[in-house]
Amino acid sequence: MNEILNFGYIDPSVMTYAIQAGAGIVIAVGAFVGLYFRKTKKKVNKKLGIDENKNKEVESDEIEVKSKSKKS
Repeated sequence: MNEILNFGYIDPSVMTYAIQAGAGIVIAVGAFVGLYFRKTKKKVNKKLGIDENKNKEVESDEIEVKSKSKKS
């Protein structure tokens, strides 16, 4: 039997780098999926004629300013 044993030293900083790289990949994949999910959902809603804002209340952008009157 030919067995090759390879014992190596993994520095803790290498593992920290590997964890950061893994987390970065997970975040990037999540952002990619979220972006294209929204785009796909928007296109499907448009084709089916579904309005996302149908039951939402929209407030006006009017601003009322009341001035204080000074009594002399």
